[in-house]
Amino acid sequence: MEGKLRLDQRKIARAREAAAQIAWDVDAFISERTTVAVERTVLRLMGIDGVDADQVPLPNVVVDHVAESGELESGVARWVINGVIQLSKTPQEVAEMVAEGAIRLTELPQADFREIAIKGRELASRGLDRIRDNRSQRDQMIQRLGEGPRPYLYVIVATGDIYEDAVQGKSAARQGADIVAVIRSTGQSLIDYVPYGATREGYGGTYATQENFRIMRRALDEVGEEEGRYIRLCNYCSGLCMPEIAAMGGLERLDVMLNDALYGILFRDINMQRTLIDQAFSRMINAYAGIMINTGEDNYLTTADAVASAHTVLASQFINEQFALLAGLPPAQMGLGHAFEINPDLEDGLLLELAQAQMARQIFPDAPLKYMPPTKHMTGNIFKGHIQDAMFNLVSILTNQGVQLLGMMTEAMHTPHIHDRKLAIENAQYIFNNARHLGEEIMYRPGGRVERRAQEVLDQAVDMLEEVKRIGLFAALEQGMLADVKRGLESGKGLSGVVHKGETYYNPFEEELRERLQLPQREGAVHDSGLLAN
Repeated sequence: MEGKLRLDQRKIARAREAAAQIAWDVDAFISERTTVAVERTVLRLMGIDGVDADQVPLPNVVVDHVAESGELESGVARWVINGVIQLSKTPQEVAEMVAEGAIRLTELPQADFREIAIKGRELASRGLDRIRDNRSQRDQMIQRLGEGPRPYLYVIVATGDIYEDAVQGKSAARQGADIVAVIRSTGQSLIDYVPYGATREGYGGTYATQENFRIMRRALDEVGEEEGRYIRLCNYCSGLCMPEIAAMGGLERLDVMLNDALYGILFRDINMQRTLIDQAFSRMINAYAGIMINTGEDNYLTTADAVASAHTVLASQFINEQFALLAGLPPAQMGLGHAFEINPDLEDGLLLELAQAQMARQIFPDAPLKYMPPTKHMTGNIFKGHIQDAMFNLVSILTNQGVQLLGMMTEAMHTPHIHDRKLAIENAQYIFNNARHLGEEIMYRPGGRVERRAQEVLDQAVDMLEEVKRIGLFAALEQGMLADVKRGLESGKGLSGVVHKGETYYNPFEEELRERLQLPQREGAVHDSGLLAN
């Protein structure tokens, strides 16, 4: 990045140090806790799927069953694996017996924990090997087919009907899309279970289910073969089922997941404890699956002013980066988010947008930054909107962004039609092709408007991060320091699903993931490897 913005490297280092301390403090808090979603994820990774006679997902049935016995603090894995051993059944068969009322897991005779640990290691290896194999398949397909150049062209389908989504996803790929994201049905992030099977009705989007993931993956693989390039599939790994959806994505070879540490707290009023625990486990799964995460800092600018609050975006990017590193997720998989959201009527607004984009690119040089289009200031004037999107595309190629979520000229009017998406892709392709190497030719005037703005935002972000480090992230969220939204430590949805770990807590999948990702094991955790060694 020589010859670009002259940013104070000492301040960048201070920002990272503060963000790292913020993340470590939170990690110490969450390491003593689990959630019902984490425990359900363990079951899904064991291969438990399906629903009971009342259409309740079996992972929910089993976790609720153990919780009602007051034994979830030991982790659901201990009880299910014991059932596998005592009954000579598979995890799926044990779950079905629980659903039928044929057994009570916590009343079965208890096997020696050494035997449980051996079986737990076996099940964890088998489940994670499926994800490893999917990652290898993706790598092989990209090597064979190739893929589009960055910035990846990212478009959305949102019909509510998964079979129609598959048709539209193929159409988008043929038009030039590199990433197809299936928007989730409105409100799914607030339901504490994952719907089952293929779904054909959704409002504002399509339900995220494992079968729907499978259908879309198959459709994009088919069109990828036709087009001669790999097409990436994206969905939303957030909300009350965040780690479960991460597991489903890993099992069905999704490539990109919306996965933010703070989004659910700020914009869905999900309890902060619940969200931060869930994001840690979900990111470990995404890291191992080779899934690129997309964070949601761009959303801050929908509730706060893009000029006055630009530093909160940068501060959150630093925090998201550190949480990701703690989960073993490398910079190459960190699609840190930001947005082109400054009021277009502001003089020199383009320079301010350019400063923010170039600053993010230099501070996070290895991250495939996710750049969001103008939405807040879109109007019914589709011609002006198309120009706004063109300016956004120009800044993106100039600053070497990684993922370009394309803006639609009808953004403010209705869910875009197929032809609107085609125009958006053509707009981006035209600008990206004509200005492909423009960034290599541009120098920023030392001390000029762009450089001064970037340094101002960095200064404010450092001050904010050091204040959050002093008071703690929970207090910062309570004070509304991010997105001008205040949340409480004990308020919000999902708090009842937070569980303090007992002395005998056991999660073989976290143990195995930490080993494979070369992360330190949790202090105080019951480690199967340690027990087996004694």
